[in-house]
Amino acid sequence: MFLLLFFVLLIQFFTYWVFEPLASFLEYVLEIRLFPIITLIGLFFLFSEKNIEQN
Repeated sequence: MFLLLFFVLLIQFFTYWVFEPLASFLEYVLEIRLFPIITLIGLFFLFSEKNIEQN
């Protein structure tokens, strides 16, 4: 039982260690003050002429 608990805690620790920086970065990027800039860049690429197929 303690061995199983040890492995579960070890897995949780390594999962936190690997994904916490990524989650922190995404939290910073997707903050509401940066959202308009990201939206404008997305709309620019969506409606740019390079992406429109020409016949």
